[in-house]
Amino acid sequence: MRVRTEALHFDADQKLLDFIDEKINKLTRFHDQILDAKVVLKLENNSSKIKDKVVEVHLQVPGDIVIAKADDKTFEAAVASAADTLERNLKKQKSKLTNRN
Repeated sequence: MRVRTEALHFDADQKLLDFIDEKINKLTRFHDQILDAKVVLKLENNSSKIKDKVVEVHLQVPGDIVIAKADDKTFEAAVASAADTLERNLKKQKSKLTNRN
């Protein structure tokens, strides 16, 4: 699976990119037919001085796209949260596919 990471309005460091690749590639344990993954990293300005980090993950699987969005104080925590959500969604989708057959 190919993981494409896009950081909007900033440059992500290699350590963060490696962390994202590791987390997203682990999702293949729950659905072996993930074709492509796109991760979008954004900084969200709130009324306070602290910027939230927003992560959107789009996984392309045969016949569908599974999307998760999470925000947190760090990109690592947001990626982990989105990966947990995707794990649950992939398990649901895989069980639907096996029940159809």
